[in-house]
Amino acid sequence: MTDAAPEQQLPATTPPSEETEGGRLRWFRRVGGRLRRIGRRKRRTPEVPNPSSGLRILIVSDAWKPQVNGVVRTLDTLGQYLEKYGNTVYYITPDLFRTMPLPTYSEIKLALAPYRMIARIINVYQPDAIHIATEGPLGWAARRFCVRHDHPYTTSFHTRFAEYVHARTRFPIDWGYAILRRFHNPASAVMVATASLEHELADKGFENLRLWSRGVDLSLFTPDMGEKGTPLGFKGPIWLYVGRVAVEKNISAFLDLDLEGTKVVVGSGPQLEELRSKYPDVEFMGPRFGEELASIYSQADVFVFPSKTDTFGLVVVEALAAGTPVAAYPVQGPADILEGSGVGAVDEDLETACRIALGCATAQECRAHAEKFSWEACTRQFLSNLDLPGFDESYWLEVARLPD
Repeated sequence: MTDAAPEQQLPATTPPSEETEGGRLRWFRRVGGRLRRIGRRKRRTPEVPNPSSGLRILIVSDAWKPQVNGVVRTLDTLGQYLEKYGNTVYYITPDLFRTMPLPTYSEIKLALAPYRMIARIINVYQPDAIHIATEGPLGWAARRFCVRHDHPYTTSFHTRFAEYVHARTRFPIDWGYAILRRFHNPASAVMVATASLEHELADKGFENLRLWSRGVDLSLFTPDMGEKGTPLGFKGPIWLYVGRVAVEKNISAFLDLDLEGTKVVVGSGPQLEELRSKYPDVEFMGPRFGEELASIYSQADVFVFPSKTDTFGLVVVEALAAGTPVAAYPVQGPADILEGSGVGAVDEDLETACRIALGCATAQECRAHAEKFSWEACTRQFLSNLDLPGFDESYWLEVARLPD
């Protein structure tokens, strides 16, 4: 395991509670000298986590605020629920490091030379569980630490990077998946959002796959939010897309459709200006958040999800929770969510799916289906997938503050 000192020897290592990003960075740097001294001490066997005081969980993610996407929303909300149930959650994210923008996608920041800082953080926190959420520089550095020190860790497969990189650079997809297998296969569990994705990755040689579905904020995304927000005022029917505006999202397939009414795009990304120029009749609203976003969802007549590469599609469930039926291609993610529900349509012809979805279900029926994707169930599933050496999971689940 890792080098560390007993907790009583680190009285000043409690991190600032959600202070400024600069405050977090200063805190990590301040403990650096102490960590160098700790590193020369004899290794000790880590204590078995105490169920009554919860777990110390470390989440590593190259995707983080101010990015607006399903991965960031999932990890942020997961942390809130984990802490609600008595755990302590720490994040290692790009805001702790010097960064450079990702070529062709400047909104994504890549951490520079993060290994030493990550090793320091892990040695100070002594987490009970490490979860690596992304395959970027932070993810690879955390993986390197865990493999070097024989520290169990879990990962999650959120994004089809092989396809995304191929769409931008023509890098062979098979090579991309070979790299992803190398990243994920040493993990004790690779969490995936749907059963169909689990089967696909198993066929590609991925190991230790576990299901971890997604949750939706059912208190925010509700059918009545449209009455509370500012009316959109667009000619109906309103066809809505929410998400990153990037080539891998296949948004042009939606905007090219011959549909009466108004097409609305909510979000930002590297393709925004190109599409705004090419489709002057489309309403590009930019990024929207919180109640304003929930109101837009509930005022739409159909939510259109043109992506063919997403592993789940959290926005699909958000739209359903707001009472809006969904149209999509019959691909992993939306097909898994909508199968047999009657609250949307999937078809190889996206225009056909849109016309079927229009008026196919009531707002209450859409909402009822979305309620199957609760954050309580999502959090339980995540906890059950963690690798905790010497830890009695059944006992912890019995005494932890989890909902019935």
